[in-house]
Amino acid sequence: MVLNSIPLILLIFVPIAFAADYLQWDDTLIFLLSAIAIIPVSIWLSTATEKIAVVTGPTLGGLLNAVFGNATALIIALTALRQGLVDIVEASITGSIVSALLLLLGLAMFVGGLRYKEQTFEPIVAKVNGSSMTLAVIALALPTAVITTSNIVDETAIRDLSVIVSAILIVVYGLTLLFSLKTHTYLYDIGLYDAADSSENAQSSKQKLWVWIAVLFLSTITIALLSELFISVIEPETTQMGLTPLFTGVILLPLLSDVAGYVTVVRLSLKNEMDLTVSTVTGDSLLVALFVAPVLIWVGQLIGQPITLNFNPFEVVAIAISVIVANLMSFSGRSNWLDGVLLLATYLVLGVAFYYHPA
Repeated sequence: MVLNSIPLILLIFVPIAFAADYLQWDDTLIFLLSAIAIIPVSIWLSTATEKIAVVTGPTLGGLLNAVFGNATALIIALTALRQGLVDIVEASITGSIVSALLLLLGLAMFVGGLRYKEQTFEPIVAKVNGSSMTLAVIALALPTAVITTSNIVDETAIRDLSVIVSAILIVVYGLTLLFSLKTHTYLYDIGLYDAADSSENAQSSKQKLWVWIAVLFLSTITIALLSELFISVIEPETTQMGLTPLFTGVILLPLLSDVAGYVTVVRLSLKNEMDLTVSTVTGDSLLVALFVAPVLIWVGQLIGQPITLNFNPFEVVAIAISVIVANLMSFSGRSNWLDGVLLLATYLVLGVAFYYHPA
């Protein structure tokens, strides 16, 4: 009950953040207030998506989750891209993948492991998504490998390579949706519905469908407006704190944009719904690698703020480590609190490394 009331209470920061901008308060206050205000709105956006998905059924609900699953992260990244913060946006792609595979999954396994001695889940979804994620990481890393090994300096060639790879990744993501929502739905039956959403709860959600659609619409608009405030002051404020664009994109932005994900995986793991938890985490990482990243590449080209898949080599290493460690932890179909600690420790070590990275 307390956890459910927190997002409602935190909504008070939304008008305060807008007032701070209108009254031209100190940039640091605007930075903090807008960041806090994004948290409850993103949770409401995630909740609305889940409620609508319950009513619309597996196919449409799955597509809805695919579109709005990382809406907050995508909106913030697009806002930053429009304001020319290309370095931060590029780094946020890496950060979102690393955060999903290490922080979200680690948090779920740790919290769930504190309540249950050992939790089990069907490893099939983790294996299918893990294989897709491995191939996605290879595709994301190849442009960096080509550029690093061949000393390509032609910006046009780098952009063309990134655009082509992005197009392939979007096609692959479309095929993964076809696989999970049409041809092999039996593998993903655990991936859409929370066990707590019984027929009674589903009926309740159906009666409030238009309410949740309104919440989804208003939350999306509000996050877009708050992102404008947050991004407008993020560069000077993070510079003042001694944070590089690399650390800001890899660590800071994902920590803020995926708060709803933390709430979701903790709630599910505490109810011992590890099948759904693992499906959610691996699905989020796939969404970022196969859809969000390509969309940012294409939008960047269209608005004159081109970003590429020429990642910092250490970012590629971090993504590869995250995929390998997450696969090792999830392929067994069993988890405990120590597994969660190991994942969280890996994330913390990478976070410290990015903090001290000179880029």
